[in-house]
Amino acid sequence: MTTTATTTTPASTTPRPAGTLLPYLPAPTGKAPDPDALFEGFGEWASSTGRDLYPHQQEALLELVTGSHVILATPTGSGKSMVAMGAQFAALAARRSGMGGRTYYTAPLKALVSEKFFDLVAAFGSRNVGMMTGDSAVNPDAPIICCTAEILANLALRRGGGTPDDEDRIAQVVMDEFHFYGDPQRGWAWQVPLLELPDTQFLLMSATLGDTTRLREDLEERSGRPVAEVTGAERPVPLTFSYVVEPLGEVIEELVTTHRAPVYVVHFTQKDAVERAQALLSTNLASKDEKAAIAAEIGAFRFGTGFGKTLSKFLRAGIGVHHAGMLPKYRRLVERLTQRGLLKVVCGTDTLGVGINVPIRTVLMTSLVKFDGERMRHLTAREFHQIAGRAGRAGFDTVGEVLVMAPEHVIENRKALAKAGDDPKKLKKIVRKKAPAGAVNWTDSTFERLRDAAPEPLTSQFRVNHAMVLNVLARTRETRAGDGAVGTVDPIDAMRHLLTANHDSEAQQAGHVRQAFRIYRSLRTAGVVEKVRVPDPSRPAGYRPSVRLVVDLPRDFALNAPLSPFALAAMDLLDVESPTHALDVVSVIEATLDDPRQILYAQQNKARGEAVAAMKAEGLEYEERMEALEDVTWPRPLADLLEPAFAMYKRSNPWVADAELSPKSVVRDMLEQAMTFAELVSVYGLERTEGVVLRYLADAYRALRQVVPEEHRTEEVHEVVEWLGELVRGVDSSLLDEWERLQNPVDDDADGVVDGELAEAGAEAPARPVTGNPRAFRRLVRNAMFRRVELAAREDYDALGALDGASGWDGDAWAEALDELFEAQGDDAIGIGPAARSSGLLTILEPGAELPSGATTSGADGEHHTTVQPGTWWVRQVLDDADGDHDRAITALVDLPASDEAGTVVLTVVHVGRFA
Repeated sequence: MTTTATTTTPASTTPRPAGTLLPYLPAPTGKAPDPDALFEGFGEWASSTGRDLYPHQQEALLELVTGSHVILATPTGSGKSMVAMGAQFAALAARRSGMGGRTYYTAPLKALVSEKFFDLVAAFGSRNVGMMTGDSAVNPDAPIICCTAEILANLALRRGGGTPDDEDRIAQVVMDEFHFYGDPQRGWAWQVPLLELPDTQFLLMSATLGDTTRLREDLEERSGRPVAEVTGAERPVPLTFSYVVEPLGEVIEELVTTHRAPVYVVHFTQKDAVERAQALLSTNLASKDEKAAIAAEIGAFRFGTGFGKTLSKFLRAGIGVHHAGMLPKYRRLVERLTQRGLLKVVCGTDTLGVGINVPIRTVLMTSLVKFDGERMRHLTAREFHQIAGRAGRAGFDTVGEVLVMAPEHVIENRKALAKAGDDPKKLKKIVRKKAPAGAVNWTDSTFERLRDAAPEPLTSQFRVNHAMVLNVLARTRETRAGDGAVGTVDPIDAMRHLLTANHDSEAQQAGHVRQAFRIYRSLRTAGVVEKVRVPDPSRPAGYRPSVRLVVDLPRDFALNAPLSPFALAAMDLLDVESPTHALDVVSVIEATLDDPRQILYAQQNKARGEAVAAMKAEGLEYEERMEALEDVTWPRPLADLLEPAFAMYKRSNPWVADAELSPKSVVRDMLEQAMTFAELVSVYGLERTEGVVLRYLADAYRALRQVVPEEHRTEEVHEVVEWLGELVRGVDSSLLDEWERLQNPVDDDADGVVDGELAEAGAEAPARPVTGNPRAFRRLVRNAMFRRVELAAREDYDALGALDGASGWDGDAWAEALDELFEAQGDDAIGIGPAARSSGLLTILEPGAELPSGATTSGADGEHHTTVQPGTWWVRQVLDDADGDHDRAITALVDLPASDEAGTVVLTVVHVGRFA
């Protein structure tokens, strides 16, 4: 069934109060809730929040409360989230009456899942809402679960839909951004629930679904439920489309001066977005009063070094930048300033096409061509309309505009023609520019085709892997063991259903069958499954062949980080007494994390640059250098230990067969080089991808906290973990604050009313003093001292003077203190290896502690004291000299109040050389 609805903008545009839905639920009756009561209750709540339902929302909600599936294919900004909440309202009411299981909300991005989690906590109370994203699990037994599509797919494979009286069954699924069904890498996760949950009610939502006839018919046939497709809703804010051949800077200036801002200028690389913002600085886009308002709104916001300073300059000129590589706090600040009407232009990437919270009046596309990871190609109609759909703000604009720029050579040719006017001589002299050789071009015809085209029909992207097969085997085993109905669910039948009932062609299905057999053979070889004979009276022999899982799988092996169990097992390979133990623990954890490609490639480029310089110095020919460079990659500590161990682990734990171990050194590199976050970004040129760096460090911190077993949590490991947490929190507290807030969502009212409002987007948590976490601060001090050891080992006196010249230790002073050591013991007089890093060579004394014999320190009273004075730490880093005398050291005083004020270690070197 297809219904078409038209909409009008509700009169009310009042802000949304955070009122809970629980009081509007009908009283439990022990039977299915009355659909009219559900519809009226939710509508009453919506009205109370100032969001009266549009007609198409009412249509979709009526279908949902009467039990139909709904495919909601309405434009961006038409209120699909409200329909989803109405579906969850109905599902929760059914559960409270004993008639339903759980309702699941899925989204393609963890950030969107997290955002929806907090929205639903506000609406239904924290006790009723849980979340599962693979690296976070909060209240997983709640009746409403927010999760990524992959989590739901694996749950569906493992559990199936459940029986009608099962409270754990998947009763309802809301799939947001359903057009990801056609994603080549991830589309399988949007299809599997449709195949495996025939008794589940579905709400499938997207603004760009295209023709869904086949999907609708298949869903109705599988489930026996009617399917309502709600489409054709008018946008609350209609769009206009234009193809532009004027210079980009002039177009942007005109849009701003004619009150058609905010303008989102869409680029398809982060580099282009930043360069466009830089170019716009020469255009006066904000008045003096507007700039003052921006400065006032920014207030005391802390911009870091690197891109932070660049962004601050852009914002104060009224120009925003928004892309996935930025720190989360920077993106939220740009969103907040734009929401308040303070930024006229935001230069960003096409990430705004997937739920990015930036209110836009005009979308200006700089190209209709993008690189998809393999090649340059035109945008698809779906991609075009996803981006265009962000234009126009409900409640603010009466129209949204979508402008597409012509290629640069077309604009330059037109400009030259205009300049020549009607002069035949000038026109004859014009040499028309062409598109760059090999480039994919676009024209006004390309624009018109995309503008007028409906999104392409979704195509199946089903695939088979080890996790899928093992999940099916685990489900059939648990089903047989659950109620004694042995043989009621056969793994071969269940797998055959998946392989032949998916939405692929017969040829593709044959390929899936072959892949399933390859996986089955590997599982048999690993001793994970075995052949069995199942009683079957219908067969002449009285039985049929089947397979059986013969090992216990981890219950969450496909739901969370798949290599965490290996990391736990690999810890047994480490020596707790080793001087590198803490670094080795870090390396085991890092090997199990997803690769931060930008960082690794930057490390590889730096290593290759250093290798080329060394080979040139040795006189190697070009061909020899190029051949040798093939073996130079990013650092891979413990690879020789971990890779063979992982190969053995896979033989008995085949559920990790599709995962890849990847030794790398990012956190370890920071520790060994004593680098801060800013130094890591600067050394490897990662200013445009700070957000990628920070997310990786946050993932490493969470994994270190959760995975390392107690016997390996030495004091130094604790120190490293605390240091890493404080480093992440100091750069952008939101990543860890949100993670911790997820564990304890605010809700202390019996009705589930959230206590207070969620933190305003873009607001920063108060900074914790850098000395507030003593363990983490000790690591910062250790790093600062060892940084001086490394520079001293290289005799880099200029760099040492830059660090300590203000306190009297310029380059000459360092050279005078260390020359005698190098003359006596040679160029390798100072070690920087594991022994040099030993905690036994570092002494940190806190206020009140007795100083070593012969050591004194000056107090504020000018007197010499034999105890550490208040507000300071006394630090001695003994040098690991070549002769092993250990009678020379760097001694310093750490100023605690000054460190808190600076947000980093502030120390004064007081002595370098021999000590008593």
